[in-house]
Amino acid sequence: MRKLRLMTPGPTMVPPEVTAEMVGPMDHHRTPGHRQILKEITEGLQYVFQTQGACFALTGSGTSGMEAAIVGVCNPGGKALVLRNGKFSERWGKICATFGISCTTADLEWGCGFTPSIVESRLNADPAINTVILTHSETSTAAASDLEGIAAITRNRDVLLVVDGITSVGALPVRMDAWGVDVMVTGSQKAMMCPPGMAFVAVSERAWGRIDSFKSPAFYNCLKAYRKSLTDYDSPYTPAITLMMGARRALHMIREEGMEAIWARTARLARATRAAAAAMGLKVFARDPSDSLTALLLPEGLDEPAFRKRLRTDYGIVVAGGQDQLKGRVIRLNHMGYVDEMDTLAALTAIELTLHKMGRKVELGAGPSAAMEIFAAA
Repeated sequence: MRKLRLMTPGPTMVPPEVTAEMVGPMDHHRTPGHRQILKEITEGLQYVFQTQGACFALTGSGTSGMEAAIVGVCNPGGKALVLRNGKFSERWGKICATFGISCTTADLEWGCGFTPSIVESRLNADPAINTVILTHSETSTAAASDLEGIAAITRNRDVLLVVDGITSVGALPVRMDAWGVDVMVTGSQKAMMCPPGMAFVAVSERAWGRIDSFKSPAFYNCLKAYRKSLTDYDSPYTPAITLMMGARRALHMIREEGMEAIWARTARLARATRAAAAAMGLKVFARDPSDSLTALLLPEGLDEPAFRKRLRTDYGIVVAGGQDQLKGRVIRLNHMGYVDEMDTLAALTAIELTLHKMGRKVELGAGPSAAMEIFAAA
């Protein structure tokens, strides 16, 4: 029997305290008890997003939250700039196309992150742009963009910043109010330590001026409907009750550890993984690496599906493979949420042993030892 360690960047491992909460007695959602759960979730989300703005729990994946944000903010007559540097950032342009939202794109090589100068240049060149859509941490490439710097550009203009924080919120430093981010979204199955099925959306006061200025084509994912219900800590439609029970517990756990401590732990796991990779002769794919996950390039000629299968079968370690142009070339390891030094060491040891078993020249112990040097210095 193998103990399964889910080291994928979503879904991530769920604490037993959260799963235990979810199997408790189910209450009806139109009750004072459920309204108390939603109140605690709202306050917990405000802490995680570092905002005093409205925060909503939508039933659906992170993509549903991004759709709600894009469709709710992108007004007729306006124009969106979609910043694309990977598979998931490309998705937001597809949402714009589906709903007939006027948009243009800025494209970077996969593995690179966007900088303020790129965004400023595009805004200067096209005054019609009034919304920027950014993926803070691109999950497909494990690359991060400069959110704080980009927000400094948009907040001084009549331009709203909508951010996919699906693999950043709760893992990377995010200070929504202090930086001037207008709308930000994450998913339950990432740093929030819950099963898949919920999207969390935070909206600034500045964004509401735009949202209230037109009638969006959204119904189920209508931010105005969620705001109206939230005045009584209620949901506009039947929510994922058991997931919300778990989310309340997870958010309490996050507050107990503290965001600063979580950001530091996430960064430490990422540094250790990168050090171990170098010691094993593996290269980090991203030129601008995110700390919430790491993408490692596998040696030429190595059978990537067979490699991941042996990791799971022999050692119980589950990692993600590459997508689109990275399929068969990389593996991706998670540093978000309910993962610690021992989980990371186990995954790195399994990777090194599997490389050895598949005929690759590695110095056994080199990778984990390099990671331990990082942990010992903390």
